[in-house]
Amino acid sequence: MPKIMGKIRDIFKGPHKYFACFVVAVTAAFLLFWLVGSGNTFINWAKAAAEIRRQEKMIQQYEEQNAEMDRRINMIRTDRDTLEKFAREQFNFAVPGEDVYIVE
Repeated sequence: MPKIMGKIRDIFKGPHKYFACFVVAVTAAFLLFWLVGSGNTFINWAKAAAEIRRQEKMIQQYEEQNAEMDRRINMIRTDRDTLEKFAREQFNFAVPGEDVYIVE
């Protein structure tokens, strides 16, 4: 590590010191503009990545809800007792002669 630091120090003290300072300044300006400038910047990339992660979580939640609904639909289609329970709970259906009390 000391050899590298010595070489860097020699570059900035040697005959090309002005060019080395110019390169460092231009690189720093470019990096600063890339981080906070307008348009396609690092900050915009980070925001877009966060938005993509948020939307992927939402997609996962919707897929889970869709799978649960498919399971319930399949149960209602195939099992008569489940269909009857669903009709009673959701639509307050009753067998003829049966009293239904709705408590809210």
